[in-house]
Amino acid sequence: MVSAAPTRDLERSLRDEGFPCVVGVDEVGKGAWAGPLAVGMAVLPVDGDLAGVRDSKSISEKTREKMFDTVASWCTAWSVGFASALECDELGMAAAQRLATDRALRSLAVRPDAAVVDGSWDFVTPLVPRVEMRVKGDTSVLSIAAASILAKVTRDRLMRELSEHHPQYSLDTNKGYPCHWHRTALQGYGPSSIHRRSWAFMDNFVPWTGTPRVDRAAPPTLF
Repeated sequence: MVSAAPTRDLERSLRDEGFPCVVGVDEVGKGAWAGPLAVGMAVLPVDGDLAGVRDSKSISEKTREKMFDTVASWCTAWSVGFASALECDELGMAAAQRLATDRALRSLAVRPDAAVVDGSWDFVTPLVPRVEMRVKGDTSVLSIAAASILAKVTRDRLMRELSEHHPQYSLDTNKGYPCHWHRTALQGYGPSSIHRRSWAFMDNFVPWTGTPRVDRAAPPTLF
């Protein structure tokens, strides 16, 4: 059974309420063991459509790469903001998500009046005046689906670049997420400078003989 395509219904509803510029927001990399957290944003044109835009997880890597330029040029504005592995360690995930969101907003060519965000955890308020959360929004809301593709491809490309400097972890294929080869490399080599060393997985897979673990007692304030 083919799932229904994401629609603009939520964006239209917000424009009808008086929020003319609506941005779709999705994060990528929250569950990774290495590399940055990425927050993607996409503002769609009011008219027109683009076939094939879906949740990035439902599209193959090869197809996402082929779609990237088309989706990016179709958007009125788009951006991706990052929080590094070190910032994820030092701030904690909630604050790191807000930091990446703030960076994405600062590089966005427009100022959104409202945001539609994937999931149930609101990491966008108070950075945008109106925020609407949608669980599995990347499958039902078109601007979120577009943001998910842009964020995923941008982060994947960065992870392939980082893999050239850290080849032992197979980051070009696993993109920093847990897999057999990633676990094996951590057991043999320990963590690199781009691993999230405060994550609980480190206690199970990493021999602490070199790079120290990060113990985050109380996160600092973000702004």
